[in-house]
Amino acid sequence: MHLPSLFARRYLVSKKSTQAINILSGISVLGMLVGSMGLVLVLSVFNGFESLVVSLYDKFYPEIIISPKSGKFFNESSIHYDDLKKVNGIKAYSLQLEEKTLLRYGDNQYIATVRGVDTNFIKVNSMKNSMFHGQFLLHNNGSSFAVVGAGIEQALGLNYDNPFNELSIYIPKKGVSYVLNPEDAFNRELIRPMGSFSIQQEFDMEYVFVPIEFMRTLLNESSSVSAISIAINPDANVAEIKKELKNICGNNFEILDRYEQNKSLYAIMRIEKWVVYAILTFILIVAAFNIIGSLSMLIIDKRKDINILRVMGADLPSIKKIFLFEGILLSFIGCAFGFIISVILILLQEKFGLIEIGGGTFVVSSYPVKMQLMDFILVFFTVMSIGVIASWIPMMRKMNNPTRLSFE
Repeated sequence: MHLPSLFARRYLVSKKSTQAINILSGISVLGMLVGSMGLVLVLSVFNGFESLVVSLYDKFYPEIIISPKSGKFFNESSIHYDDLKKVNGIKAYSLQLEEKTLLRYGDNQYIATVRGVDTNFIKVNSMKNSMFHGQFLLHNNGSSFAVVGAGIEQALGLNYDNPFNELSIYIPKKGVSYVLNPEDAFNRELIRPMGSFSIQQEFDMEYVFVPIEFMRTLLNESSSVSAISIAINPDANVAEIKKELKNICGNNFEILDRYEQNKSLYAIMRIEKWVVYAILTFILIVAAFNIIGSLSMLIIDKRKDINILRVMGADLPSIKKIFLFEGILLSFIGCAFGFIISVILILLQEKFGLIEIGGGTFVVSSYPVKMQLMDFILVFFTVMSIGVIASWIPMMRKMNNPTRLSFE
């Protein structure tokens, strides 16, 4: 039987001579409960937002993209596509060509990025699952069609039922500096819109998809490519694939995975998460001062018990362990109940969406949450570490001086 832990459990539930000690012990448990619960909830909300953003961006950005280090375009023949097919783990690849353009539909105009893609595009991108109107159709019976963002659709007032009202796309001609008629400075092509997609506002207000052959005609670039999108198998090693692609493409190209394509976004999200975690940890440290006060008063209250144990042969380190375990118990109980309550609240939020996001313009109506085991492990060690440190302080102050343990 471990006597220090036995005494600690006994002191935890026994009646103290001063009611304030019981009250302060309860406040200590409550403080650790609220602190651990708050940490778990905040981390779960950040996990939920991160998963939501990643899922939205995964619909638009490919798993790996190859783009030139300098300039907008490169020649299609610069890459040996037979070598790409031989890379283990690559499922499909798609060529794309994009440029900023002026869109005109009726009397409405809009500046957008038009991206030309080949027939493999649906193999590397799940855009067809994000359609808002119509269908993702770029080719049919030798004709070219466009799929626009939902924001562009609304800005231009597109009418899909009118087969004669086509979308005009303008791109400035190269090398033209002065013309009498402004329209002579642009290449212009007509295309019929077949539908719109909706992912999030950043993409819905920016992009139009057309066949790559249409885009090359518009740009007068018969073999230009701006990037190559690559889809990989679920069990593939991204780092190994990037290394092989680097050897194939050479030093004139960048090979970026999804994280690197949006590195600043993911970095900001991680920084925000850990800054909030640090702030809540500081609040938890402040709450741990209740443990210091509770144990200090308990040591004073149990001074006679301490002297009796000393007379019976107990050494000072063993007596210190009693109050150390007492502080650990207070922290553990608070942390355990904090975990239980936080799990219940997270499950309720997932099921019923109790706390909603105001405004009504976000992609979800309530705060997204996601539990991760590592968050619970991190919070547990954080709470227990703070509890142990807080428990040591009163012992070092009250019990290191032998004169304080004598009978009065």
